[in-house]
Amino acid sequence: MYTQLPLPESEKSIVPVDLTDHTMRQHKEKILHLMQQENYDCIVVYGDREHGGNFGYLAGFEPRFEESVIVLHANGKAYMLLGNEALRMAAYSRLEVTALHTPYFSLPNQPMEGERRLSEVFSEAGVTEEGKVGLVGWKMFTAGCQDCKEMLDVPAFITEPIRQIVGAGGQVLNASDLFIHPGKGARRIMNANEIAHYEFGAALASHCVFQTIQALEPGKTEMELAENLAAFGQPCTVQTICASGERFKNAVVAPRERKVETGDRFSTTMGLRGGLTNRVAYIAASDEDLPEKERDYLEKMAKPYFTAMATWYAAVKIGQTGGAIYDAIERAAPKASCGWKLNPGHLTSSEEWMSSPVYPGSEIELESGMMLQMDIILAIDGYGGCNAEDGIALADEALRRELADEYPSVWRRIQRRRQYMQQVLGIPLDDAVLPLSNIAGYVRPFLLQKEKALKLRIEDRTTA
Repeated sequence: MYTQLPLPESEKSIVPVDLTDHTMRQHKEKILHLMQQENYDCIVVYGDREHGGNFGYLAGFEPRFEESVIVLHANGKAYMLLGNEALRMAAYSRLEVTALHTPYFSLPNQPMEGERRLSEVFSEAGVTEEGKVGLVGWKMFTAGCQDCKEMLDVPAFITEPIRQIVGAGGQVLNASDLFIHPGKGARRIMNANEIAHYEFGAALASHCVFQTIQALEPGKTEMELAENLAAFGQPCTVQTICASGERFKNAVVAPRERKVETGDRFSTTMGLRGGLTNRVAYIAASDEDLPEKERDYLEKMAKPYFTAMATWYAAVKIGQTGGAIYDAIERAAPKASCGWKLNPGHLTSSEEWMSSPVYPGSEIELESGMMLQMDIILAIDGYGGCNAEDGIALADEALRRELADEYPSVWRRIQRRRQYMQQVLGIPLDDAVLPLSNIAGYVRPFLLQKEKALKLRIEDRTTA
């Protein structure tokens, strides 16, 4: 139902929460436990600026512009291979490491003082002949046509020396699943400290996006509107989007000096560590502002999207399988007519998309401590999109109590969001669902009509 509704509350003056020493010890212990189960002698964890999540899970920081590597042994001993400008970061690592200067990881033409073969560096880091070595980049592969454990996503100049050392008597396998597998990976489950830590980014991203759509006026430029996406200098996990009309003209994906106009399609996205918020709709006050062929957008696109989104939020609960969520979205918005292609929902963390338990036939059960992004993208020919991506955490009673006791301000924000989603938007939520975005569930199909949004009718709530 499209009706007059109060705006969600959104605040920017929130304080980040650091990960504790206890949390960082847990990270190492969980990885070592999984290594033991898989009989790895050591794992080699790669990180760069774009793919630093697994490295950061152990180190507490991510590479800025150089590549970096952690070699973690089954006995807990760790080495950190760092380039010229990152070498000093070993002193700040949350994981106790022995630092090895590795100028191969430095920028082109920087000094190679003390150079030696990379195989020698890895040998010093304890990689040995006939060992079982796991390589951790950022991606595990899930194709069924070949052995995905043999597919490595770490650069060849790193993998080849390791293979030379290990030799024919050992194994070098993709071990990213130890970190990100949706059914067993260490990073899939958060404690209270981690949820509070990531809530900062999720809440801030949602605030920035909300301020952007609130500031929309015909005649403003994309760049002017994008000023609302400033986020205290926090690192972004995706390309920031503030785009109207025709997207990607001249292959440009960043905001441009283009004035937005009534009737334009509009998209804005902000992704920070902990959460991504996206809104896609029309710059319009009503359907009269749309091109004539698109004036049934509300019925054709926006309402089906809202139903699918509300179905997702209602379906997510501890013990629910990913396959059941997939089937619920297929019933609410059939893929054949609504055109969605990707997984309807996925795990999120320090990166926007970590992995997903939501796919056809998935028997992976959702667990307390998981963080998920509501991510359904409908595509109906002839119409602009309608999108409202946001993130949640799942927490059982014990985890909720811990979060409330240790992080009361975070807990108050979560409760305010739950109240808005349920009482104002009419979206039913399981007790375990903790919205991390200030505007979760809020869909405004006509962005210039700021007093109206979609809500679920009472008669629709039993099917959502």
